[in-house]
Amino acid sequence: MKVRPLGEKVLVKRLEAESKTKGGIVLPDSAKEKPKRGKIVSVGEGKLLDDGNRSTLQVKVGDEVIFTSYAGTEVKIDGEEFLIMDESDILAVVE
Repeated sequence: MKVRPLGEKVLVKRLEAESKTKGGIVLPDSAKEKPKRGKIVSVGEGKLLDDGNRSTLQVKVGDEVIFTSYAGTEVKIDGEEFLIMDESDILAVVE
């Protein structure tokens, strides 16, 4: 299924949580913290401005990003979990 977010929304695939601590301790699934990093899968067309034009998004498909803790809405598409969030929920692009 192909999903295209609307407006300034983006579709993000959350990166996998770390399974070990830096000290080498293996974490059970219940103790893993959901990562605040992900990869942009799809982007909307941009916010509709008052003059009828659309603003351009600062992120593009394939960018790895860091987002806020409670960003977006979790959705399941073809059995995979994604987040749909506003571009403003993205804090940084990892380069």
